[in-house]
Amino acid sequence: TNELGGENVLSAYSDNAAVVAGHCAGRFYPDPESCEYHFSQENIHLLMKVETHNHPTAIAPFPGAGTGSGGEIRDEGAVGRGSKPKVGLSGFSVSNLNIPGYSQPWESDYGKPDRIVSALDIMLEGPIGGAAFNNEFGRPNLCGYFRSFEMEAAGANGREVRGYHKPIMIAGGYGNIREEHVQKGDYRPGAKLIVLGGPAMLIGLGGGAASSMASGQSHEDLDFASVQRQNPEMERRCQEVIDRCWQLGHDNPIAFIHDVGAGGLSNAFPELVKDGGRGGKFELRNVPNDEPGMSPLEIWSNESQERYVMAVEPENLARFEAICKRERCPFAVVGEATAEMHLQLTDREFGNAPVDLPMSVLFGKVPRMHRNVTRQPVIQDALRLNCSVSEATERVLQLPGVASKSFLITIGDRTVTGMVARDQMVGPWQVPVADCAVTTVSYDAFAGEAMAMGERTPLALVNGPASGRMSVAEAITNISAAAINELHDIKLSANWMCAAGYGTEDEALYDTVRAVGMEFCPQLGITIPVGKDSMSMRTTWRDGDEDKSVTAPLSLVVTAFSPVTDARLTVTPQLQPEADAALVLLDLGRGANRMGGSALAQACGQVGDTVPDMDSAADLRAFFTLVQEFVAQRRLLAYHDRSDGGLLVTLLEMAFAGHCGLQVELSAVPGHALDKLFSEEAGAVLQVATTDLEVLWERALELGLGDCIHMIGKAVAGDTVQLADDAEVLLEESRAHLQQLWARTSYEIQALRDNPDCAAEEFARHTADDPGLSVRLGFDPAENISAPYIATGARPGVAILREQGVNGHVEMAAAFHRAGFAPYDIHMSDILSGR
Repeated sequence: TNELGGENVLSAYSDNAAVVAGHCAGRFYPDPESCEYHFSQENIHLLMKVETHNHPTAIAPFPGAGTGSGGEIRDEGAVGRGSKPKVGLSGFSVSNLNIPGYSQPWESDYGKPDRIVSALDIMLEGPIGGAAFNNEFGRPNLCGYFRSFEMEAAGANGREVRGYHKPIMIAGGYGNIREEHVQKGDYRPGAKLIVLGGPAMLIGLGGGAASSMASGQSHEDLDFASVQRQNPEMERRCQEVIDRCWQLGHDNPIAFIHDVGAGGLSNAFPELVKDGGRGGKFELRNVPNDEPGMSPLEIWSNESQERYVMAVEPENLARFEAICKRERCPFAVVGEATAEMHLQLTDREFGNAPVDLPMSVLFGKVPRMHRNVTRQPVIQDALRLNCSVSEATERVLQLPGVASKSFLITIGDRTVTGMVARDQMVGPWQVPVADCAVTTVSYDAFAGEAMAMGERTPLALVNGPASGRMSVAEAITNISAAAINELHDIKLSANWMCAAGYGTEDEALYDTVRAVGMEFCPQLGITIPVGKDSMSMRTTWRDGDEDKSVTAPLSLVVTAFSPVTDARLTVTPQLQPEADAALVLLDLGRGANRMGGSALAQACGQVGDTVPDMDSAADLRAFFTLVQEFVAQRRLLAYHDRSDGGLLVTLLEMAFAGHCGLQVELSAVPGHALDKLFSEEAGAVLQVATTDLEVLWERALELGLGDCIHMIGKAVAGDTVQLADDAEVLLEESRAHLQQLWARTSYEIQALRDNPDCAAEEFARHTADDPGLSVRLGFDPAENISAPYIATGARPGVAILREQGVNGHVEMAAAFHRAGFAPYDIHMSDILSGR
């Protein structure tokens, strides 16, 4: 896709993250010499990365998810010659939760091997681990998804259990980088090869190998030894060093940088010299080491976290050392670059060379993989839904993939950086239903960046390519809530998960990659400059005399990133009941209402044989154009995409955010009642002023979407939700009751994980008479109250004092700068050293 449509892509598949063109704005940081904070007008480009940490999260969820987030943060900081992470995202796919005392009709207990934890334990501990790292490092987590899925379905060898005993743990985000640092630099033979960060420890040994095996193929000792531990405070120190370096501009001492991940230094240092076109000589005992009893293999290959490797020219070493000393960040010169493409690791302890071989042995051309696949048709059973609308609503609202994600959100800091314009929580009642995350690019601009996610993995059990196209469509309909210039400004990350070699999974993977990468995205004019894969998504074990297995569906998780023209234009799902406005459905399924793989199907223990699909790329392009025109003209009062749970959940979430009722009449929408309400075809619901309806209708006709647009009702004051079809009332219930159903699953998890009394108090807030948040200013914000005390042009100095590894100091400095002060960056080490 990058070759076919790589417009504005500055770096793809050649670094630790992709980079696309961003905005020109004032970047706020301290002057390297005076330490006074100032704005520097420059191009601030957007970098993006999403990866997975599935295997460690299955073994030990807290450190597994925590180090997953930490590793992705290091990727964002090690782009080009040094960059800065900004905001994060996380996602989880697990098997059935089986919450004690809260069993659901679609759940069964199939069992699990002893070496992994339960799905419930993953969701109790994993999100806390990821949030802890983000919080302590100082990165807001603004976006994500959660799906539970475990079901018996048809397979190539008969009925089998499909689910996520090996979970998906997604960690991703975006950051910023200076234009002059996008490409890694050249360095000469003799350049110092440095490890920055914490010491080597006997943790995470073999993590890369263990993660690449299907669960059950590795030894249990390797499984547990492969899990790393986290120290976000150390990573923050490292990032402060990197920040001080890129802030030097052309004088940046970092010529080349990589993060240390899978394989430890045994992978990081060889990659560093290979990518720099050099060889290297290293001394093993120069590696900082907290466990002297480790063998050479363990020192060289352990996966201790919070480390980076980099090349620094000898004449820049003193300046780099001074930066590290000021930030109290450990580093060591482990080796030197050589002109000869040879890798040598010496060990002065034993007087030998544990590694001594040509680079071509390590990085020679690997033969291309060939897989021979015989196509086998797998036909799922047709859906048989016999439930009422009321029963279907109750089940779907409690399905974890549909229900409130509050328990995943409130654990994280969503304001750090001071540039967050849109997080997950919407409106005065702080309902977690936002379609996308948005930040400003700097403190002096309204332009910014946005990201959103899409994944429709159950559809792959029926039609892999359809699940891929729908994942892309969901990501685009989500990010469309932000103000974006052109569709091609959106760039995608594609994370592929599959049980490679099993059944018909290779066939499904091939067909879906081709459909997404060679057909659908090129038709949209969208490129995928970054992604990752995990090809071992099957868990096997022996239970007594029975061999058991759980295999994940082919899973594509898509993340959309884009520059944003104006963060203030972002539209939320919060309905405005007082407005003279109508609710409009934009149905990209054109009335097909295919129900396979839907939340309702899952809640009834079925899959179905026909699933939604994004049949026309042209329709999705037209949808984006129509929505963006109305976003730019401020003609959308509310917006929410249709996805998990279908039209019913879209409408209810909008009502939850607006704390209002609904009057909906579905007679204009084709199909049967359950299909209309619960089909998950792509699309969105818009709240539009009645005075703008004619403009909307005419523009939809011009764009070829006349058959996709339907007037379906309005938001009303009060607490009553009424849904009718041809005047027959399908559902009439209080919004508060429906919201309690939707919030119940989150509450049950919070009550197990947190203080149950606090969880109960939060759950009790979902009432009709909750006033929500209100802002009553006791002053005029337009009045400059500091003006009488501060002479024009004279800014009183203020010290922004920080200790090693802290965060939040930059936005504090920006606040003081806005208030008329001259903030200075002062580290405790400056005071202690008398600087």
